[in-house]
Amino acid sequence: MEFLAAEEIGKKIKEISVAEFFEKNRHLLGYENPTRSLLTVVKESVDNSLDACIEARILPTIKVLVKPVGSNRFRVRVEDNGPGLPPKKIPIAFGKFLVGSKFHKLKQSVGTLGVGVKGAILYAQLTTGKPAKIQTYYKGEKHYFELFIDVLKNTPKIVSHKVEKVSKNLHGLSIELIVEGRYVKGQQSIPTYLKYISIANPYVEIIFDSPDGRITFKRVTKELPPPPKEIKPHPYGVELGKFKRMLRLTRQKTIAAFLKNEFCRISMEKAIKICKLARLKPTRSPRKLGEDEIEKLYRATQMVKLRGPPTKCLSPLNEKMLIEALKREFPGEFFAAVVRKPSVYRGFPFQVQAALAYGENLNLNGCLLIRLANHTPLLYNAGECAITKAAQQINWRNYGLSQSEGCLPNAPLVLLVDFISVWIPYTSEGKQAIAQYPEIMKEIKLALQEIGRKLSVYLSRKRKIIRLKTKRNIFESYAKVFSEFLSTLTGKKEDYIRKKIDELIKKGVEVEKIEKKLKEKTEIIEL
Repeated sequence: MEFLAAEEIGKKIKEISVAEFFEKNRHLLGYENPTRSLLTVVKESVDNSLDACIEARILPTIKVLVKPVGSNRFRVRVEDNGPGLPPKKIPIAFGKFLVGSKFHKLKQSVGTLGVGVKGAILYAQLTTGKPAKIQTYYKGEKHYFELFIDVLKNTPKIVSHKVEKVSKNLHGLSIELIVEGRYVKGQQSIPTYLKYISIANPYVEIIFDSPDGRITFKRVTKELPPPPKEIKPHPYGVELGKFKRMLRLTRQKTIAAFLKNEFCRISMEKAIKICKLARLKPTRSPRKLGEDEIEKLYRATQMVKLRGPPTKCLSPLNEKMLIEALKREFPGEFFAAVVRKPSVYRGFPFQVQAALAYGENLNLNGCLLIRLANHTPLLYNAGECAITKAAQQINWRNYGLSQSEGCLPNAPLVLLVDFISVWIPYTSEGKQAIAQYPEIMKEIKLALQEIGRKLSVYLSRKRKIIRLKTKRNIFESYAKVFSEFLSTLTGKKEDYIRKKIDELIKKGVEVEKIEKKLKEKTEIIEL
């Protein structure tokens, strides 16, 4: 009986397609409900366009259209002015999961997993049964595809492919989907996402044709950030299993050459030192090492002191860009920004940049925290995110703001935190929250504390001006009575005495001078 049962169970075991897995578990990609699903479709398409433009060093102009086409159905179209794609690559780039150009590259980018826009296409065919419509310009031709994803095989299924002759100067790509969804306004909405991504990428122009009319988010600079450059893996970021695979696949003839050429920050001198620690000859073939020898070599790479990985793989903004982008959307009275020096977690370089806008005229009910990862907004799962936790753990009372225990400051304040890295440790495939690594938490706190100190200086000077104005008002309210009294006592004209008293008040309480200094200080911080 046991044998028969085992045979029956064995017959039921079969391979699961990646596309089939995500079809059944679409909530993992952010397709949990109609509201979030519609936002995720727009997000994945815009992220795709932005990545393509920046990689090609083209100043991005992205057009987004979201229009109702029936009950709870929307037509979503995202068009960019990027380089486009060769027609032969369109089916596999949009119709097969876990296919992409960035997964194995250690450099900053928005998309890495080869899942994002494919998830949107799968969601469209699941909810409305409509194919994805993709258009690209390539070498004087416009190629128009309609395709589905074959879920069982995880392969593209092309419905149609049309070609049209056009001007050779045209370039770009667009994707159009008919999806089920619900359009809303508020903090977790498409307009908010587009506003935040325009702040995080101040060089992009976004034209949004919404159900309520057209909105344009204009670029505030024509300067693109420095292009990130690919780096080799750092030994501290490679685990034993991957280290073994690298040894088996390497084309290097010796262990020393393998260590020097397959990793960053290992010179030939360091490679020889690692071999000595592992008690292996540097001239041995890396492919012929036994299991015990591989483990010894791996442990030796972790023991040798090495410099941190190079940071040319990151593409941060500068402080001026951050402030100008915040100013456009949040006209506050004070702005500050900081870009921290790069740091490392698990061998991966990362950087934190933060900015704030403060002002009573912001019309905010408390603090607004804008979370970003590689210049992309995170609108959901705030409670699980390292950025939120780090901001809540700071004692904002030290910087002149009121705060309840374990909460964000209770002040008219916008806080922006952007975490950039070659590998973002998201808590799930939905890519909405960053894992709480101690190294990451520490850097976020330091960035927020730095801009907090700048705000504290501004607020203390502002409070000083209020105190001085109150003091001057008291003196001025008694000036008339005092001048009358002195006039009677001295016999001099009251107007003359009043003029002298006013001069003394102005000289003794120089509010205008302090206000001027405060303004100058603010301008210095902004620049």
